Amino acid sequence: MDTSVDKIINKKVIVGLSGGVDSAVTALLLKQKGADVQALHMTNWNDDDGYCNAAEDLQEAKKVCKNLSIPLHHVNFAKEYMDLVFEDFIHEYKIGRTPNPDIICNREIKFGVFKNYASRLGGDFIATGHYAKLRKSNKTIELVKAKDTNKDQTYFLHAVDSKAFKNTLFPLGDLTKDEVREIAKMNGLMNFNKKDSTGICFIGERPFQDFLKNYLPANPGLTFDKNGNLIGQHDGLMYYTIGQRRGLNIGGQKNGTGEPFFVIDKDVKNNNLIVAQGDDSDLYKQGVIIKNFSWLGNASNIFQRKKKFMCHGKIRYRQSDQACEVDVCDENEVKIRFEEKQRAIATGQATVLYLNDRCLGGGFVDEIIA
Repeated sequence: MDTSVDKIINKKVIVGLSGGVDSAVTALLLKQKGADVQALHMTNWNDDDGYCNAAEDLQEAKKVCKNLSIPLHHVNFAKEYMDLVFEDFIHEYKIGRTPNPDIICNREIKFGVFKNYASRLGGDFIATGHYAKLRKSNKTIELVKAKDTNKDQTYFLHAVDSKAFKNTLFPLGDLTKDEVREIAKMNGLMNFNKKDSTGICFIGERPFQDFLKNYLPANPGLTFDKNGNLIGQHDGLMYYTIGQRRGLNIGGQKNGTGEPFFVIDKDVKNNNLIVAQGDDSDLYKQGVIIKNFSWLGNASNIFQRKKKFMCHGKIRYRQSDQACEVDVCDENEVKIRFEEKQRAIATGQATVLYLNDRCLGGGFVDEIIA
């Protein structure tokens, strides 16, 4: 558990309680440490069609609070989520990018409006079930990888302002997921074996295209191979991302290799989808340019002075760390070149940098370096 947790005896800690096992164990551990624990459950999406399970999640949160004998506050942040997260999500798809709303949600909701609301409740600290750690160093707060590298969530937290981590607790940072489930089971929490939530809440189990059609009109266009040959039609560029294989509506091609087709580019200006057959070399790119990089803590002071340095980075959550060279162009713009070319980089994706276990920050890809 984070060392600062030892300072929370009799302090009011507002726990973001989703109803899942991670936030439940977070509340349990803090209560065992002597904190005055209160739970705050957020509803971030008005569940009009039953796909998001918001009502079910609230009931699960109530069960956890009853089990732990802690009070539960419930707040609806659906308007804030719509304004601060979802509108950006739709805009990014509209301009042909591949967004990650979980990153924006952490920055704007969980460590923005949620934290402000917790302060109004009189909370001395907030706590969440994120798998991450915080470390104080040279008067700054560093975001550090969790013990469970398979569950580490620093990738999703890289855009949060370091100041928002003040009086924040991550009790699961030194635990593995298996250990968390065992703690829940040993303490009688009935959700100890609850399946982890995956995907984007507001989409749920529905087909992605069906969901997006409610907010963006379909704009069909033409599909070309990389040599400029017309080979089909697409339903709308917003439905595709770089590296995608399924749903391309491309049958067997004369003079083809028989291998599957993959998306290698999106020509947004002309509304054309570009594909290649097989694991084509055009799927692999050397690096990215980020024009609005978010540095965490004092990383900006240290690394902006160096202008060029080596570290590790990743372009997607589950990816292993990749060695790279970072060229700091100005206060916010960086060029990142990987030692090995990376497969299926898309604009709008987040690239996050690490120095050993420390998360230096990250940003959304604006341009791709071939």
